[in-house]
Amino acid sequence: MEWRCRGITWGGGVPGLRWRGGRVSALAYGQELAFRAVGERRCPGARGNPCPLEAVVPGRATGGRCAECARLDRAHSVAADTFLDDPQPYRVYLAWFGPGMTKVGITAEARGEARLLEQGAVTFSWLGRGPLMAARRTEEVLRQALGVPDRVAYERKRVARHTLPTAPDRAVEVRELYGRAREVGGWTETLEPLEFAARDHAGAFGLDGLPPFAGTVTELVDGGVVSGRLLAAAGPDLHLLDPGGRCLALDTRLMGGWVLQGAGDGGAFSVPVSEAVSAVDPSSQGELF
Repeated sequence: MEWRCRGITWGGGVPGLRWRGGRVSALAYGQELAFRAVGERRCPGARGNPCPLEAVVPGRATGGRCAECARLDRAHSVAADTFLDDPQPYRVYLAWFGPGMTKVGITAEARGEARLLEQGAVTFSWLGRGPLMAARRTEEVLRQALGVPDRVAYERKRVARHTLPTAPDRAVEVRELYGRAREVGGWTETLEPLEFAARDHAGAFGLDGLPPFAGTVTELVDGGVVSGRLLAAAGPDLHLLDPGGRCLALDTRLMGGWVLQGAGDGGAFSVPVSEAVSAVDPSSQGELF
């Protein structure tokens, strides 16, 4: 049987690897992983539809889709402002990824905390709820008023996870942002404000006590092996302790479209890795294993 990866899932608030066909392999912190990429990386398709061409895609592309499937995926995307008539309620959230790294975002209320887990938000609070367009307008207004970005680079998130302040200190920064957001006029007329309640994902991600960050896997290659002990998972990233003692981040978006095979015990780590760089000043914004 061919196991072609579709990336990570956070179903039920716990990480797992998805495979073509719908299967999920649960991931557990402390388990040993050892797998080999085989053949060529193929586009997995979009919106539940397989790629008609099974197009070959570049190893370093985090999107992992061919141009046509990427367009289809964005055609009904709230994030891309291409899907604006969704009648279900939405929530505006304030997310914290590390010191000085916060953002405002929206998610469908029915998804609960899934969007925050997928982004790797260590701490967050809900701010308000209401119709999609009101939530979208509030998001844009608050970005401008609070001076926060629409996204935080994953490279910065990965470094920050290894030197996190305490949970109370994390909550303080979110509370301060919440207070500033409530002072911005206008949005409470179209959205129902929600009380501040900091929620912390450090435990769900397994971030306590991570060793120093050593680098990031840049791509998988045919025959390349990834091996090591799974220490943590946050957003799309797996944090692994490789056989050489390095703590490395593997973005599972790079795994999508690859056929993966078990590499057995003690397989040598042999995929390209970029060494860690200094963090930006925080004052600025199953079966195979």
